[in-house]
Amino acid sequence: MKKGFTLLELIVVIIILGILATLGFSQYMKMVEKGRSAEARMVLGQIRTAQETYKLEQGSYASALGDLPVEAPATCTTTHYFSYAAGSTIGTATRCTSGGKTPQGSAYSITLNYSSGVWGGTAGYY
Repeated sequence: MKKGFTLLELIVVIIILGILATLGFSQYMKMVEKGRSAEARMVLGQIRTAQETYKLEQGSYASALGDLPVEAPATCTTTHYFSYAAGSTIGTATRCTSGGKTPQGSAYSITLNYSSGVWGGTAGYY
């Protein structure tokens, strides 16, 4: 009697390994992207601090990012994964899909309300 595996058994094992690898890789990429969103959370925190300081000095929040002493690009650049906007009540970070730091990601956004400190945006990323 010969010992070993049949071709059918090997094909089944290869298919199972392929399915597991696909699931593992997609979860890995999601975790990597979640890690990249840490940049957005950090910069939005700096924008919130600058907005609170601006409000103490001027009486209201700044309506433009350029009025704040924060290094946050308003458009996608090769130094950041996100572009940023500072509204009068909410700061927004939008993931760059082109023109930003590589690798590019899928489009999603993260928001931070200045007065309440509540995070929002696309589910799963903030």
